[in-house]
Amino acid sequence: MNGNRVLNWCKEHKGLVKAFIMMWVPLLCCMMTCALEDRSIGDVYLPASEWNDELFYFKQVEGILSNGYPQGYFGFNESHAEVLSFAAWSPVLVFPWIIWGLLFGWNLMAPIYCNILLMMLAVFMFVLLVNPKGKQLLYLALMLPVFTPMTRFMLSGMPEVICFAAVTILLGVAVSYSRVESGVKLAVMLVLTSLMTLMRPYLLLFMLLPAYYWIKKNKKAGIIGTVLVMGATGSVYILINKYLSAPYLTPLFDVTWLEKFVTEGIWAGIKFTLYKLFTVGKNVCAMMQEAFISGYHAGTQFAAYVWLLLLFVWQSLQDLRKKKKTEWELHGFLVIAFIGMLVAVLLMYKPIQGGRHLLTFITAGIFMVSIMDTKFHRKVIFTAAILAYLFIGKATDAYEHQIPYMDEKRQDTLAQWEETFDKQLKLVEENTPNYDNVLVWTLWDEVDGQHASLKWQELYAVPAGFGISCCEDTYVTEHFDELRSKYIAVVSEGVLEEKCKQKNLREIGRSEEVVIYELH
Repeated sequence: MNGNRVLNWCKEHKGLVKAFIMMWVPLLCCMMTCALEDRSIGDVYLPASEWNDELFYFKQVEGILSNGYPQGYFGFNESHAEVLSFAAWSPVLVFPWIIWGLLFGWNLMAPIYCNILLMMLAVFMFVLLVNPKGKQLLYLALMLPVFTPMTRFMLSGMPEVICFAAVTILLGVAVSYSRVESGVKLAVMLVLTSLMTLMRPYLLLFMLLPAYYWIKKNKKAGIIGTVLVMGATGSVYILINKYLSAPYLTPLFDVTWLEKFVTEGIWAGIKFTLYKLFTVGKNVCAMMQEAFISGYHAGTQFAAYVWLLLLFVWQSLQDLRKKKKTEWELHGFLVIAFIGMLVAVLLMYKPIQGGRHLLTFITAGIFMVSIMDTKFHRKVIFTAAILAYLFIGKATDAYEHQIPYMDEKRQDTLAQWEETFDKQLKLVEENTPNYDNVLVWTLWDEVDGQHASLKWQELYAVPAGFGISCCEDTYVTEHFDELRSKYIAVVSEGVLEEKCKQKNLREIGRSEEVVIYELH
């Protein structure tokens, strides 16, 4: 009897059941990835990672949770925000981690567990809102595991998964809206795309979709409302960037192509822009070719991206030919968003670094490909095969693909540092943020004539609330006597340590590879 009740309930709530089943796919991807290396998710260890952005994200969130905001400056070459103490990236990007930390506490596993849960919830919401057919669920279950960057970022201290989850939920709401229009759904899309823009400014491209729907529904109100929402979002981003974010080592965006329009006129600007698109595009084509040959990682991201772009161009033309207006609007939007982002990357980013920013768009593409109506499965099979070849078959770069697992030696070193810091470092709580609560992380140094980088992973042990200023060795050398930060971490037996000794600076502590001194 109870069995029949359960069966009947499942039949009545088929969409909910499908969403519940599919939500476990991201977790299974993480579990299988670790199991293939005879590990578990609990073995992942951020201080064993080589991705140094993770340190900044982790320590900034830790500072927010422990003191309301970091008490020392996070910056680069001792730069700092005008008001608070965040680094170059918007603190809005990590607000889900802050919520997680408030609810469950903050430790080295917290961002990983939060990332996994966010992606699970995103898949749940997408499936619940879209209600895919059985074969479409299989398509999605096939493509998510072969898109290994998603799994890699879930098992990291990087907030990219927050963007993946946001765009996944957005597309679920958009597909649902395209079937049954609702003012609530439109408002959700506008709020969500505004948050996404504050996280990463190029995600403003996704606001074009709710803007289109709004203008289509009510032309005058849609145009005025879109201008107001975009203007407000842009203004908030500018204020965050000006007052809460520190200048980076180099400009985050290359705007020389825009400067040409101002300094040399419209025609010169157009010519320079087209020239840059051609030359950088040519380099990207070479990178994609190398990706298929040797697994060059930056090229794999562009290759997957371009394949999805071409697929959506084809699909939107087919939709137009078959007069499928709803599908054409969604696929046509993706074409515009993909082209817009590709142009932005070619003009404003270095291709080697810009490829990572394409991953959110690739995620959007994977979810939308999975729900395409197709008889012969060719689009899905080709997409899955390309993703598998690029991200599994050609996963040759350990820096990009290797999951960081527990390192007992490093764990012992961090424990020693924590003990040292507990005795030697005290937060100055007046006039915060201040430089008395800042430790300089010297990026590089020279040991016996050889280039050496600091084992920055040991800085995870820096007490909560302290700021970290990432400084180039040339900056430290040139401004050694004027450094404002109170502490400095240098490479053991390096040129900078010799300088510290010559100045008779007090040694705070030392490990095999890192030495920390008090500057004043």
